[in-house]
Amino acid sequence: MAHQLLSEREINFLLYEFLDTEALIKRPRYSDHSREIFDATLNTAHTIAEKFFANHNAKGDANEPSFDGKTVSVIEETKASWNAFAEAGFLAAHCDAEEGGLQLPEVILRTALAYMAAANIASASYPFLTIGAANLVRTFASDSLKEKFLAQMLDGRSAGTMALTEPDQGSALSDIRTSATPTEDGTYRIHGQKMYISGGDQNLTDNIVHLVLAKIKGAPAGVRGISLFLVPKYLVDESGRPAERNDVKLAGLLHKMGYRNTTSTVLNFGEEEGAIGYLIGEPHCGLKYMFQMMNEARISVGAGASVLGYQGYTYSLDYAKGRPQGRLPSNRDPESKQVPIVQHADVRRMLLIQKAYAEGGLCLSIFATSLYEDEQTAATKEQRHHAATLLDLLTPVVKSWPSKYCLKANELAIQVLGGSGYIREYPVEQMYRDNRLNAIHEGTEGIHALDLLGRKVPAKNLAGYQLLQAEIRNTVMQARDKPKLESMAKALEKALEKLDETSFALFNQLQEDVDRGLGNATLYLDLFGCIVVAWMWLKQAIIAEKALETVPDGDAQDYYQGKLHTAKYYFEWELPKTDTAIALLKSGNPIPFDMQENWF
Repeated sequence: MAHQLLSEREINFLLYEFLDTEALIKRPRYSDHSREIFDATLNTAHTIAEKFFANHNAKGDANEPSFDGKTVSVIEETKASWNAFAEAGFLAAHCDAEEGGLQLPEVILRTALAYMAAANIASASYPFLTIGAANLVRTFASDSLKEKFLAQMLDGRSAGTMALTEPDQGSALSDIRTSATPTEDGTYRIHGQKMYISGGDQNLTDNIVHLVLAKIKGAPAGVRGISLFLVPKYLVDESGRPAERNDVKLAGLLHKMGYRNTTSTVLNFGEEEGAIGYLIGEPHCGLKYMFQMMNEARISVGAGASVLGYQGYTYSLDYAKGRPQGRLPSNRDPESKQVPIVQHADVRRMLLIQKAYAEGGLCLSIFATSLYEDEQTAATKEQRHHAATLLDLLTPVVKSWPSKYCLKANELAIQVLGGSGYIREYPVEQMYRDNRLNAIHEGTEGIHALDLLGRKVPAKNLAGYQLLQAEIRNTVMQARDKPKLESMAKALEKALEKLDETSFALFNQLQEDVDRGLGNATLYLDLFGCIVVAWMWLKQAIIAEKALETVPDGDAQDYYQGKLHTAKYYFEWELPKTDTAIALLKSGNPIPFDMQENWF
């Protein structure tokens, strides 16, 4: 079955109706751009995704990377996808023209990258990680380090990774053991082992730049003692060309349930005299620097989860429209023609849920990217601060909500296909396996829940939280006087009031007993995310309701009616589920926390 990657209609809606992306050309940095350039960029991305990424999505899943003791090999199509991506300039597309970039807005770049993720999220991971690593080097590394390594990362000769996790330390980075010993020439010798390093070795590029968290001897305890180092696979000469092999060894490949064509590695740093590493920035500030790449990756994970959910939704929708089976309960004639399964009530229910989750997640992800854009290039300092504050608050939600609910959408896609859903001849089972990793990528749901409740919401006297409340209330006010939207507006306003009550009840619980108060943080994250996505759907509904007044009958009417109806579903079926969470959270229900280890 031929299947589109992403709906051009949906992308245009999000970029040019939900967001006013065309208005970015009024900003000085983008004055040489136009709507036509933006669209041409997206068309190029679509073409590359279809030709060089989609062609080996299933093959890469079935033929994982291999290691013969010396060399890691991935299927040859992966190399072709990397080259096509790099040659089109996407690794540097967001950089200034003086750096060889295209000065593309972040929201256009990330939407272009969504096509690659839709086509083959495993192969897309290599350039995605490299873009994040290059951004970190551009921001924090010394000029001499940038001269040696950055150009190669921007033109595709070198890839990048983030090396945080250790075998006995997952998200608890304060206890990492990788060490860095200073030498007389100003470099450091790195010793330690890192695990689950995506793209940690491959045969796609001439070199790999590892960004490694380690502790210098005598550093303060905890996260305050972590420094960040650039550790290349190959040392380079003065022109940046690879020279001798650094003391970085592949200990082995890991075999994941999804993203199988992305190498997942265990790396040993310093099996011999120590891997040569270069300090980035100041000592003991490494985690602060790494958070730039981590937060960028978290938004990318949310976007990837949304794209996979969207892929499953549109594939199962196409299947349901073309798969005849059975008859409606009202038809008792066994000789009558079978109907497509999309006409069956339960199939329509499952497709509607998928649409609500997938389009809600995609909308949230693109909205987050627009906040990042505004943080960098909005006209005033106040607007930039406003965007940065809101994005900081929402990052745990942007990462976690799509990772949970778009996975549920993939599960429903399998169900729509019935027996065909769980066999490899159809792609939805791979979509599910790939998406299952996103709940763990860049921090588990529980980690982000602790971050949201314990840090992000209370931060700076609730500055981000109050800003979000004001933004949502502004949307509510826009919808209150519209008959088709009035009930949704009132429901969201009521949900905000309940979120306020719940949040302050939890703050009191935290003051009494921080461990117990954070015990239900994951439920709070889920509640918070469901309300934020309701906001996304109300914003979409406002646009759809206005458009329906003027668009002609036909596909345009159907598109906006679909938006409006899905928003109504979300408000009447999904948002009310938060009432149970609110009751449990406000009461500080202790049942999960009080379960004793010996009772399991």
